[in-house]
Amino acid sequence: MVGASHPVPVAPASPVVPSPRRPTGNGGSARERTRWWYESALGWPTAPGDPVRLRTGVRFDVLDVPAGAGYATLERLDRTERLDRMDRTDRPVCAGPAGRAGGGSPAPGFPVAVRGGRMLLLVAAGAAEELPGLLEWLEWGSLSLGLTALGAGGTVDAPLAPPGPAGLPPRPPERDGLHGAAVWLRPPEPGHEVESSLPALSVPGRTGTALDLARLVHTLATQCHRFRLTASGPPRARPVARVG
Repeated sequence: MVGASHPVPVAPASPVVPSPRRPTGNGGSARERTRWWYESALGWPTAPGDPVRLRTGVRFDVLDVPAGAGYATLERLDRTERLDRMDRTDRPVCAGPAGRAGGGSPAPGFPVAVRGGRMLLLVAAGAAEELPGLLEWLEWGSLSLGLTALGAGGTVDAPLAPPGPAGLPPRPPERDGLHGAAVWLRPPEPGHEVESSLPALSVPGRTGTALDLARLVHTLATQCHRFRLTASGPPRARPVARVG
């Protein structure tokens, strides 16, 4: 019909593409990039909120010890590992910077962080539940050592991601683990199966080169006890009362 209006075809609306739930490693704030690094690069679950916190008991548990005892433990374990390698190869093993034997990975190379006066050592998931019985078996259960563990249902402050990965900026020099922020002493390596390096109980069929958890706990307990005795200092002599 002349003069009749014809409907104008309307193009279908383009689907709305939702924005990504997590920013990529090259965008967002430092907190967002840090969260992305843990969740995407390492596959570690985090808890919501700020600061970024890691969930324990899923991919790992955490042993929390005085930093002085922790450093002494790592030094002793590193020395023992170098001696073991010398026995196997019949030749000296040169230690590189930061306890790196022959320029390779630290020995043993499980992730370790520091925060304030405490050291956080990552161990296999389930180790926190085993710790009280393990201390009793090693005859350390009756002493106060300052050695605690975080396992299933817990969280721990996420150490600042090391510079470089995911475009993260260098760590501010004042945030060195002594001013409240946790930092990696031995960071986990993206692209590697972290669990294979975590200290765990020796069980049949377990693969990998993880440090035995009993050995680690015994060394930690020994150094925690020494650290506690050193911090308290020698006993003071009681004053002798004068007569007259």
